[in-house]
Amino acid sequence: MTWIAALPMYNVSERLGRAYEDFLVALAQEAGQEVSPQSPSDLPAFWRRRDLLLSQTCGYPYMTRLRGEVTLVATPCYDFAGCSGSDYSSVIVVREGAGVDVLADAAGLVAVVNDVNSNSGMNVLRHAVAPLAQDGRFFGKVIQSGSHAASVRMVRQGAADIAAVDCVTWGYLAREDPEASIGLKALRYSASSPGLPLIAGAAVEQELVLRLRGALLRPGARLRELMDVLSIRGFEYRDDADYALILQIQTEAEAAGYPGLA
Repeated sequence: MTWIAALPMYNVSERLGRAYEDFLVALAQEAGQEVSPQSPSDLPAFWRRRDLLLSQTCGYPYMTRLRGEVTLVATPCYDFAGCSGSDYSSVIVVREGAGVDVLADAAGLVAVVNDVNSNSGMNVLRHAVAPLAQDGRFFGKVIQSGSHAASVRMVRQGAADIAAVDCVTWGYLAREDPEASIGLKALRYSASSPGLPLIAGAAVEQELVLRLRGALLRPGARLRELMDVLSIRGFEYRDDADYALILQIQTEAEAAGYPGLA
């Protein structure tokens, strides 16, 4: 059969999009499979498709919605500031000259998140500001952009004042679209947690999962070449116990009286 697959989380340029598609095809070939790369518009539905071979999700929806429906394969180790092995963090960005020099200065301002179910855009930002919140509120308004790149654009254009941006996206933007961050500054990094895992669909048998994982942990020449293009140093296997840190980040914010980003 021909499986479907997509690695859509970091395609901030056409060049990266093509490289991720090439990576999928090469990985499938190493595992003895045929794959048709896709560009899904509805990721939650796509991740649950029975003909899905491989995709990439955020750890927050994995822990809160997908666990038990998909299988963790491996997690990339990206070569960007804010990453450590397969852990990553978010860069909290603001406009230069906006008077925001420490996080407390952002009280009452407009925050933008890529998605309310994002670890890197919402969960870690909630965790960062929880100690500063009063009666469950910190920001004047919270809006949603649809992507980290769009959040960066909105802060730069003044439609929002602050955003937490996945450090991998931030690194890719610096390389692929340097103008995107002109006029912005990195205020600080967020708490770290396991990065965005590659997942296998529910119909993928364990033997094939192990073949895919083995190809990632011990990549051949073609995969290694594409990993270099994508700034991926390697892969590590992370399990549910590792990803539980993401729920701990949520729990710590809730314990501080800040259950929702507001």
